[in-house]
Amino acid sequence: MTTQPVDSPDLWAGLPTLEAPPVGGETVPDVWEDPIPLTGRRERPPFPVRVLPAWLHDFVAAVAEETQTPVDLAGSIALAVLATAAGGRSVVHVRGNWREPTNLYTVVALPPANRKSAVFALLTDPLYEAEKQLKAAMKPVIVEAELTARLAKEAADKAAAKAASADGSKRDEMVATAVGLAQTADTLTVPAEPVLLADDSTPETVTSLMAEQGGRLSVMSAEGGIFDIIAGRYSGAPNMDVFLKGHAGDRLRVNRQTRREYIDTPALTIGLAVQPDVLRDIGKVKGFDGRGLLARFLYSLPASTVGERKVITDPVPEQTAATYTANVLSLTLAFAEWTDPAVIQLSPEADAALIAYQEHVEPQLKARGGKLGHISNWAGKLAGATARMAALLHLAEHLGNGYAHPVSEATMRAAIELGEYYTAHALAVFDVMGADPVLSRARSVLEALRDNGWDDVSRRDLFTVLSRAEVPTIADLEPALALLEDHGYLRTYQPDRTGKRGRPPAPRLQVHPTLRHGGR
Repeated sequence: MTTQPVDSPDLWAGLPTLEAPPVGGETVPDVWEDPIPLTGRRERPPFPVRVLPAWLHDFVAAVAEETQTPVDLAGSIALAVLATAAGGRSVVHVRGNWREPTNLYTVVALPPANRKSAVFALLTDPLYEAEKQLKAAMKPVIVEAELTARLAKEAADKAAAKAASADGSKRDEMVATAVGLAQTADTLTVPAEPVLLADDSTPETVTSLMAEQGGRLSVMSAEGGIFDIIAGRYSGAPNMDVFLKGHAGDRLRVNRQTRREYIDTPALTIGLAVQPDVLRDIGKVKGFDGRGLLARFLYSLPASTVGERKVITDPVPEQTAATYTANVLSLTLAFAEWTDPAVIQLSPEADAALIAYQEHVEPQLKARGGKLGHISNWAGKLAGATARMAALLHLAEHLGNGYAHPVSEATMRAAIELGEYYTAHALAVFDVMGADPVLSRARSVLEALRDNGWDDVSRRDLFTVLSRAEVPTIADLEPALALLEDHGYLRTYQPDRTGKRGRPPAPRLQVHPTLRHGGR
């Protein structure tokens, strides 16, 4: 809806008129269009599946067709799958000292009956197969290491026993031998069984698994239980350090009574599909937003297809599924043995595209007047997330040898399109969470208008019935009134002077008839 001035002749052309309060000495018609719901203005574009490499695009689109689910679901899970395959084993060098790990946090919100589990299974099956192959390959190594460590421990114990019972000149020599064998045994470690994926695990379990796996792990789930666990719903105390540092790659050190765990470069990937109510609930959890956990997720809030689905659908073509499985396996296994991460470089053209995007986003982060000002914690990480997605798209395009080629401008622009998609959906999600104070105040104003049934009202009278905690000053009220006027709930008008002297009267507000009669 485009808002026009109340005295615009085009606005009222051809419509019946009734008398209304005068505006600048003229009469305006009292005709109202239906207001636009406050939650109805956010446009949520569909997932831009076309930006994915061909083999991934084909599979994502085919899964969405067979399951009759929004392509957003399979698309966001696919990004998490790529991040699971490459996260912790690759980084993207942006410029200067700026490097980004290639792990991601994604979450898709859909109501029940949207076949989230089915889509998850189709997308993640190759990761479980890769994990199975890694375990099979590591099994002989683990067996040998366990035997070697056991024999070394037994030799050290025997030497210690002999040294303890020795006397005379041989004692010192035997003690030295026992000490040497004990030190050797202590240096022998048994490799952990490879694990790529964890379900809704506790922070302590995630930390331990990441330490065992060289800092790399992925939490993938078609439920939102992980948020309850992080919030401490079962342990009694929130514990989000591993989820904060696991996204950023910051050094993580945990000292416990039973063990110490050091992870120099943690790389945690999270891929979730939850019900929309979960997002509303986590927005209320103390500490989630303040400490930046909510700012780390890429959010998708697609429209449900339930009620519009086809009964008979086209199954995923066998060749499309086989190619997807083979490529995910190839990418995962190719990076499994890397210890120092592969460094993905940007081409000069890709860097220029990212710089232009950063310059586009930066003014929007302003606290006052910036489109993204109320979610600046999230939007401040957008450039980094875009660089991560560009690296993942690049690796998916080149598979095992992506590190040998720089990221192209086309790939960066594809990632920027994804960044714009997730920005639009983040705005909608943070609306659900109540992150926008202007929107929150606008809703409070609506409630006050309904409760009082005013035909028209002054700003000051309206201000007096609102909470000072939520609206400290009349100036704080103005953005909310502008939003309500833009949505068609209010009109501002200037009353005529009642005398020739003194200041002109303050502008007043006309109220939509549905609000006057308690409507919604």
